Amino acid sequence: MHIHILGICGTFMGGLALLARAMGYEVTGSDAGVYPPMSTQLEAAGIVLHEGYDPAPLDPAPDWVVVGNAMSRGNPAVEYMLDRGLAYTSGPQFLAEHVLPNRWVLAVAGTHGKTTTASMLAHILDDCGLSPGFLIGGVAQGFGISARLGKAPFFVVEADEYDTAFFDKRSKFVHYRPRTVILNNLEFDHADIFDDLAAIQRQFHHLVRTVPGNGLIITPTDDSAIDEVLAMGCWTPVERIGEGGCWQATDRVADGHAFNVICEGRHVARLDWTQTGEHNVSNALAALAAARHAGVPVAEGIAALGRFQGVKRRMELRGEVAGVKVYDDFAHHPTAIASTLQGARAAMNGAGRLLAVLEPRSNSMRMGVHRDSLAASLQVADKVFLYTPADLAWSPAVVIDALPGKAAHRQDIEQTVAAVVAEARPGDVILVMSNGGFGGIHEKLLAALNKV
Repeated sequence: MHIHILGICGTFMGGLALLARAMGYEVTGSDAGVYPPMSTQLEAAGIVLHEGYDPAPLDPAPDWVVVGNAMSRGNPAVEYMLDRGLAYTSGPQFLAEHVLPNRWVLAVAGTHGKTTTASMLAHILDDCGLSPGFLIGGVAQGFGISARLGKAPFFVVEADEYDTAFFDKRSKFVHYRPRTVILNNLEFDHADIFDDLAAIQRQFHHLVRTVPGNGLIITPTDDSAIDEVLAMGCWTPVERIGEGGCWQATDRVADGHAFNVICEGRHVARLDWTQTGEHNVSNALAALAAARHAGVPVAEGIAALGRFQGVKRRMELRGEVAGVKVYDDFAHHPTAIASTLQGARAAMNGAGRLLAVLEPRSNSMRMGVHRDSLAASLQVADKVFLYTPADLAWSPAVVIDALPGKAAHRQDIEQTVAAVVAEARPGDVILVMSNGGFGGIHEKLLAALNKV
């Protein structure tokens, strides 16, 4: 079978392409934006990529056109597909019908931490010999890929609340029918498709409705938005993460790189690992809970996490020049930005300065939905460099004025690089945050630092 994927270089669709290729399908795809690590993975798998959306790759017609959720009416390839009556489906629907049947699906949903927690869970299952399949919106360092078929029954999927396709406005995750679900947290986001938090909660409850009674839902003890979702109706046992819950962390060091794991009131073992940040402590507990549901003894899960190597673009060290370290992180929501900066600050243990470089790239950020909370999320940084392209829909003054003496903005990436490098000195940490390629700023920073 030949499938052609429109929008193949998105994190989800690229992973789906790898799965389809592993199943023996002929896979081709089109995309307008191509950048690593996804483009590297696809090329390595021998998948033929077409730049842009010229309809030519759809002639002769593939068996299926799989349409990414970034595609919309008016796209030349979409219009060609519809005019000629080609068979088409969405990525989540294709995953549900071709990959997930007869699998024990473990889904990780929430506003923040999906990629990291899903990566931790897949790592635990793999480290314990269960060889799970997975589809994750990032590249776990230990796997080097974002998706694989693995062996039945287990399959870990990052369960995104974003809509499915232009012809299916339900959240992607309603297609997956998981047996084990982590609901990490829930805040308002994706203002381009959701009117308010209640609209997102409704989609999360659609997910809850699909979990069987002998499944498991894992949630934090302190998230009222998730509590409201479960109050709409829940037919599945729930395990809680955090103070007063089934799973707790005690005696943690300040940056979160070591803590005791408490399960059902019993101390199991101490986790000492390479990850930092309070958010990763919670992510670890959730992953351990899900792994236990799949049959992994907790102590073995903790030992596995001790060997977890992290995820690309999540506090990934991209290089060090003359004592200045450059990190990359995917944070693009004020809550995630604050948590990432706090973890980085704690890990620095009082040495050097923390220079934050932010691209407000997500749809919600570009619309200015989070502009009033952005300054507070950046407060822990010593210096803030905000990249504000000319088409940004809001004035950065609301952030700059709230961070007097520490924040500045530039409308040009080269100017941003120059400003950051002029400020940096040995011992500093430069933390770049964006959910996109950011114009290759990481390499540009390292190159510029080398010239100083």
